[in-house]
Amino acid sequence: MEALAAAAEAFIGLFIAGGEVFAGLVTGIVPLLIVLMTAINALIALIGPERIDRVAEAAAGTKWYHYPLRYIVLPFLAVFFLTNPMAYTLGRFLPERFKPAFYDSAVSYVHPPLGLFPHINPAEIFVWLGIAEGIRTLGLPLGDLAIRYALVGLVVIFIRGIVTEIMSGIMWARAEAAEAEAAEEGGA
Repeated sequence: MEALAAAAEAFIGLFIAGGEVFAGLVTGIVPLLIVLMTAINALIALIGPERIDRVAEAAAGTKWYHYPLRYIVLPFLAVFFLTNPMAYTLGRFLPERFKPAFYDSAVSYVHPPLGLFPHINPAEIFVWLGIAEGIRTLGLPLGDLAIRYALVGLVVIFIRGIVTEIMSGIMWARAEAAEAEAAEEGGA
């Protein structure tokens, strides 16, 4: 009988813990995200979506100099000003074919600059602090490491953006070819 009661208590305990987590989200991150989304939408309305569209259009070109704008500058600005997780919303101004690569670049840059800009991703500052503690123990300077992380992060997001853009293009081409083939078979 005691085992059955203990099992019942453990079972309901899962739901109590889930409710506590949910309450924490409702009183913590959810209001923050709603306020951030409202503020960003208000800022976009003040600036004018057409101006933001023009910046995105400039980043959406296919010349070599558009790639750093699209996969270094835009992700850096998004992560710095909008922070994680709002940074990804800046991609909505890019053409559909660039959105996966922009997202990959932005999501890959929420960790590297934490040593310089902890506001970018405060929920995961513990990653940087763990590394920083090891560096301090060795007697090495943290500033150099923080700058190197941020700079290497920019190189990495640039490479990831280009690679993801290529991969997305291949996948879309395959999907379009499959759709065309299916349409031919269906029409014949």
